[in-house]
Amino acid sequence: MNASDVARSAVLIEGEELAALLAGGVAPVLLDVRWALGRTDGREQYLAGHLPGAVYVDLETELAAPATPTDGRHPLPDAASLEAAARRWGVRAGGTVVAYDATGGMSAARAWWLLRWGGVPGVQLLDGGLAAWRSAGGSLEAGEVTPPMGDVVLVPGALATLEADDAAALASAGVLLDARAGERYRGEVEPVDPRAGHIAAAVSAPTSENLDADGRFLGAEALRARFAALGAVAAQGRDAAGADPVAPRIGVYCGSGVTAAHEAAALATLGIEAALYPGSWSQWSADPDRAVTTGPDPR
Repeated sequence: MNASDVARSAVLIEGEELAALLAGGVAPVLLDVRWALGRTDGREQYLAGHLPGAVYVDLETELAAPATPTDGRHPLPDAASLEAAARRWGVRAGGTVVAYDATGGMSAARAWWLLRWGGVPGVQLLDGGLAAWRSAGGSLEAGEVTPPMGDVVLVPGALATLEADDAAALASAGVLLDARAGERYRGEVEPVDPRAGHIAAAVSAPTSENLDADGRFLGAEALRARFAALGAVAAQGRDAAGADPVAPRIGVYCGSGVTAAHEAAALATLGIEAALYPGSWSQWSADPDRAVTTGPDPR
């Protein structure tokens, strides 16, 4: 397995591979993170049918602290609250976790990112989510699952985060990717946050473009080309002095720090680390002292 395959497999697991693990008795903790902006029926969807043994994760209450104008719509949960939730899900020290949803990992990536941030290395996303599981011949079960209590200890800080000032500086000195839909970036619409537009010098990089038509992550070559075009991958080869080029420092944000985690996961499949701005646009746009840029151009 080459370095590219290692990086990708550290983030993603295929449906067939997961089915083989479960059949062999090597069961990771399965987290069902079905959520979408404007919908509140994730638990009902879970109860109607989920991967065998999967535990429902409530993004609003377990993967975020309460919303505030100063912190945004989905602030990071505090370490104690996240650890208590992870233990309820059955996560154990040294154990492995697979998170999934029904939207290509758009919400499950928040669980992936938070657990990685909390120091849990063995966390993967089910590539293609629920649909991929069914395509692999996997069955579903209904009802609630209550796993044995876990004992994981979380130590936040394993992944980098940005404050608002950091994001502004990185937009100018490195690469800041805006993972929202293009029309929100351009300021044409803004369905939930106080003002429309984007952070000056941030680059539009809609999260949906990380996926193919089946809701699976693009292959490594396609993802690398995508992020290279956005300035987030160092040029290949060596500079005039014969030294290896240095990759730019990269940050990601979205509306409230949820789908930006998907962008971070896509970059991680390429072995590229990105810092997450948890407050994202919901925090930035609520601060009248923060400038807002509109239109298709970063500046």
